[in-house]
Amino acid sequence: MADTGATAPDPLDTNTGGSALIQRAYTLTGPDEARALYDEWADSYDEDLNDASQGYVGPRLAAETVARVAGTDGEILDAGCGTGLVGIELAALGATTIDGVDLSPGMLARAKATGAYRRLAPADLSRPLPAPADSYDVVVCVGTLTHGHVGPHAFGEFVRLTRPGGSIVATVLDDIWDAGGYRAEVDRLEQMAMVEVVSTDVVDYRRSADVHARMVALRVA
Repeated sequence: MADTGATAPDPLDTNTGGSALIQRAYTLTGPDEARALYDEWADSYDEDLNDASQGYVGPRLAAETVARVAGTDGEILDAGCGTGLVGIELAALGATTIDGVDLSPGMLARAKATGAYRRLAPADLSRPLPAPADSYDVVVCVGTLTHGHVGPHAFGEFVRLTRPGGSIVATVLDDIWDAGGYRAEVDRLEQMAMVEVVSTDVVDYRRSADVHARMVALRVA
């Protein structure tokens, strides 16, 4: 956590929709602080993000992107799965084999209750995951490549975990796409012929708060 590569904009410039918890999330300084925040937030997270002031559409749009670029028949890793919002959306689109990892035990407990996941495990996405290479057809990551969270190096780990011909779909908060080094890392992976960039479109993220993200879709070589 808290490894965003290049100097990013002040996180307090990003509209929090009046949420003190989002403000805390954007200013995290490490994994212990992040784990504590998300354990505290787990019980109200879904309600807070889906209320009228936020309109959190990122999970639904990411799941739709997975369905469009990769389909939902394969094995999917939801990296930074939180309470399972992405898993719910993927399951609604026909996915049946979804694993999830997250830093917070509290969030993982909520994700388990959704019934959308085959396996769930604790993991710090700022470090390599214990899964072997080429484990998944799709890696999806929503809400984790943002202020105070996981830096651009995560894309390399997602490539390692994805089978050749598989796909990566991730949201990157738009105001750190360039300044946080995420564009540069995606460009590097493309130049090394490790991925094909399918799209990096700007999409709604927290729609009611007028916050946008890059919907990054990559095909792994």
